[in-house]
Amino acid sequence: MTKRRTSIGCHVSQLYLDKLPNVWLSSTHVTRTATQPALKFAGMDDTDSEDELPPGWEERSTKDGWVYYASHDEMKTQWEHPKTGKKKRCAGDLPYGWEQETDEKGQMIYVDHINKRTTYFDPRQAFTVEDVVLKPKRYDGNTSALEILQGRDFSDKVVLITGGNSGIGLETARSFALHGAHVILACRNLSRASKAASLIRQEWHKARVEAMMCDLASLRSVREFTESYKAKKLPLHILVCNAGVCTQPWSLTEDGLESTFQICHLGHFLLVQGLEEVLRRSAPARVVLVTSESHRFTDLLDSCAKVDLALLSPQKKEYWSMLAYNRAKLCNILFSSELHRRLSPHGVTANAVHPGNMMYTSIHRSWWLMTFLFSLARPFTKSMQQGAATTVYCAVAPELEGLGGMYFNNCFRCLPSAQAQDQGSGASLWELSERLVAERSAGIQAL
Repeated sequence: MTKRRTSIGCHVSQLYLDKLPNVWLSSTHVTRTATQPALKFAGMDDTDSEDELPPGWEERSTKDGWVYYASHDEMKTQWEHPKTGKKKRCAGDLPYGWEQETDEKGQMIYVDHINKRTTYFDPRQAFTVEDVVLKPKRYDGNTSALEILQGRDFSDKVVLITGGNSGIGLETARSFALHGAHVILACRNLSRASKAASLIRQEWHKARVEAMMCDLASLRSVREFTESYKAKKLPLHILVCNAGVCTQPWSLTEDGLESTFQICHLGHFLLVQGLEEVLRRSAPARVVLVTSESHRFTDLLDSCAKVDLALLSPQKKEYWSMLAYNRAKLCNILFSSELHRRLSPHGVTANAVHPGNMMYTSIHRSWWLMTFLFSLARPFTKSMQQGAATTVYCAVAPELEGLGGMYFNNCFRCLPSAQAQDQGSGASLWELSERLVAERSAGIQAL
């Protein structure tokens, strides 16, 4: 059984604490102030523990796990232990099967669903640790998204993920939802997105997940989505631009642009543009763009060192699906850096991430050969949880607060290609993207 040290100098099990007389319980927490005559009679009035609380003091914990101390004699509370002067916090999550709730009087209670019992005692207090400054934990390619979020509470955060109904996007959404965040799946297939949201809610009945229609291949659909989102009056703390396509046959969108370029880049550009004010009002906020190492194998510039639309949205005879994908992924990094440069003064940061090589997702579904190759590589590549880790890391890592314009792989910062680092290319792409969006917006208004 899990044990904890109390002021009476003995180890009391959780099961025993639940059976203590009411005189041992405060209105909301286990008290450590049993009457001294009773302790003396029991021969337990002395202890050599440095954690012993003086008479009249009680240890309590806040909702997010910080320990504080209440003096019933002086009617005051403080963060420091009254004897040692140390600060403490509860280590980790609630034990498996436990849940934090509020009773009808508004008092915090803890429910053990496995053993069907309720107590005012926070079971995490059995595992308090001294509050010391810790170095950021290092993660790598084997880390999962859930590991990065372990012990974190995001119940006050709103997370928007494009393409969140499958693959890495679904694992990103699931990881945030299981840690309390309000997650919105922005997907072109509303039926599949609703099914994905339902699956997450089946895993945890209190998960807050909803699906909204957003087809990045249609600038009209993106505009309608941003207006619908703003109508909800929700903040937006984390925006993950995850959706993408790869090895697509050549096709034009309803906006007259090559589909890979529009879905991977321009649709996300318009999405961020439409939600910019929401992000700024929600600051600190973060934007994470999912890109790829394949960005290194292409370029976007014409002879005048400007981003060339003919390369981004080529004619059918000049189209090669993998090259189109590589160019779109280079756009993601350039867009991320320029976005950070423009919005970081307003509390909105942006970073780009590579999720992993040859990961088996639905992104390659358009070409049977790529699906076959990815199937062969599947046993040797990352899981979906590992693929989502770098995205989640850039979205929540405390050490990245206020920092952006960077490129991450395996939860580590690394340098992208030389062109991806070129600020002039980023500015040129931004200008081109604004022009393309504005021209098509003008066309809609003319109709």
